[in-house]
Amino acid sequence: MNISQNTAVTLRMKVTDRQGNVYDDGKKPVSYLHGDYDNLFAKLEAALEGQEPGFKTTLELAADDAFGERDEALVTTMPKADFPPGIKVGGQIQRPGPDGELRYYFVTKIKGPTVLLDGNHPLCGKALRFAIEVMEVRAATAEEIAHQHVHGAHGHQH
Repeated sequence: MNISQNTAVTLRMKVTDRQGNVYDDGKKPVSYLHGDYDNLFAKLEAALEGQEPGFKTTLELAADDAFGERDEALVTTMPKADFPPGIKVGGQIQRPGPDGELRYYFVTKIKGPTVLLDGNHPLCGKALRFAIEVMEVRAATAEEIAHQHVHGAHGHQH
């Protein structure tokens, strides 16, 4: 079966930057629902359209086509006294962003009475290289299409 609208696709995907730093070794398969569901970067999905199991490719995405450019307006602080217990550097906290919408912030540093937070994805601003191998392609179930993501071993679990 070829990759097309409403197919469940399982991939191995190694992710590195231009310097060769590895962000995902690609050993653990991932699955996504193909067809403009925002489950995969648009340029990766376009490159996979029509392909079948066994297909391999390497694509480099500019920061804008991956996690976007850094937005310094998403770097903020909060008083340690207002900080929930148990969260450490590297953890996440949900709070309103500059636009008032809830978003996740990464805890980047705890310095005295202040907690530094960054609402940017850790890979923002980076061009990334994706080495992809298509492992499996199958028709998505009606439930997967309704939920707009793949269920099962390498997809979302309810």
